[in-house]
Amino acid sequence: MSKSFQIISPVNGLVYAERKYANEETIESSLIDSAKAFTEWKNVPIERRTEICTRAVNYFKMNAEKWGFDLTMQMGRPIRYSPFEILNGFSERAGYMISIAKDTLSDYPVSEKNGFRRFIRKEPLGPVLVLAPWNYPYLTAVNSIIPAIMAGNPVILKHSDQTALCAEHFDEAFREAGLPDGVFRFLHLTHEQVARVLADERISSVIFTGSVQGGLAVQKAVSSRFIPVALELGGKDPAYVAEDADIDIAIENLVDGSFFNSGQSCCGIERIYVHHKMYDDFVEGFLKLTRSYVMGDPTKKETTLGPMARVSNAKTAWNAIEDAIRLGANAHIKPGDFPDLDFPWLAPQVLTEVNHNMNIMQEETFAPVACISSVGSDDEAVELMNDSKYGLTASIWTSDPEKALFLGNKIETGTLFMNRCDYLDPELAWTGVKQSGRGCTLSPMGYEQFTRPKSYHLKIATS
Repeated sequence: MSKSFQIISPVNGLVYAERKYANEETIESSLIDSAKAFTEWKNVPIERRTEICTRAVNYFKMNAEKWGFDLTMQMGRPIRYSPFEILNGFSERAGYMISIAKDTLSDYPVSEKNGFRRFIRKEPLGPVLVLAPWNYPYLTAVNSIIPAIMAGNPVILKHSDQTALCAEHFDEAFREAGLPDGVFRFLHLTHEQVARVLADERISSVIFTGSVQGGLAVQKAVSSRFIPVALELGGKDPAYVAEDADIDIAIENLVDGSFFNSGQSCCGIERIYVHHKMYDDFVEGFLKLTRSYVMGDPTKKETTLGPMARVSNAKTAWNAIEDAIRLGANAHIKPGDFPDLDFPWLAPQVLTEVNHNMNIMQEETFAPVACISSVGSDDEAVELMNDSKYGLTASIWTSDPEKALFLGNKIETGTLFMNRCDYLDPELAWTGVKQSGRGCTLSPMGYEQFTRPKSYHLKIATS
């Protein structure tokens, strides 16, 4: 087993950083420290937790530019966007979950009963293992880390090797904020080490964001234990542009939803169904806006489309595109539309004449590829949207909210959007159905993953 790993930057193919995997002594000491910290941290007043977590978030914002550059070099997102993962989404989610903690975690009263005092207390679970991915390394991690700590749990973070520096930045922020020792730890781990940590009795809950295969591995590793396991897995998120949609708004947002972050988003748009009366105009406008993207060096401010995170990911997506073309798909982006750069750069591609017999309409592409199909009715659109093993988000583009609600009730998804996509509202539960996973983060319901109910039934003695 290798004792170290390298972060190969997709920007230049060079080693950006090298780190050692944790040895067994470090893993054991982290588990000991987390378990010890739990006995004290769970009794720290919520006001103190709020103060510390708020300072940590502010420290992140102070370092957004510097850590944004690190992010660009680790996974390739253009520098014009990278700092805003911290300044916008990260800060919004963390701030909201901090703000609702006191009320959400307060005792739950039941009806009054003469001679008794009864209530339900939400108790923290213990050390939480967070397994975070590389595509949105701060956003996905903060969904769990802040509410877990606010609820009174220590956290051990294992980040993707591709973005391992992000785990170290979390550690720096919490140390600067004054978080007590042991409440937060990060570990660089191999897959085999992760499995052993998952099986350890001192881990009380696990949050995993990643592939379906990774989710199955996590389930297998904890199969002999009865602990909460939240899994945010893949997506093949659909959009339906209805006959009454504002086509300009739909085009602007769906192009962005398809190609932002080089399509490497769990809730990115991969399937677009357009009412046949809107189809030609939609495709024309979609292509025009797609061709306006600037692909190139992500460290330059003018770049809007950087490389994919890994050469292997780009090759897999390219093969899926080529396979679809062989089966009859029409590829609209031609050589010369974008610079001819080697992998891991992948020019955005727009495919039409696609159908559900093609792998590209069934399997998650996780790349800058949009598949557009004409439909004859709302019912056909819903049927095709549901023809997927995934169900993370879906969007309906219409001027009629009642239509969106009516159709949305039929769509198998964790989040239903109208006239927007590819966004997480921290006041709403972030969850998926089918192979997109189980459990939820964000919203008041997100705290349920990090607490358990304990009932208090007190009979008042009378003389």
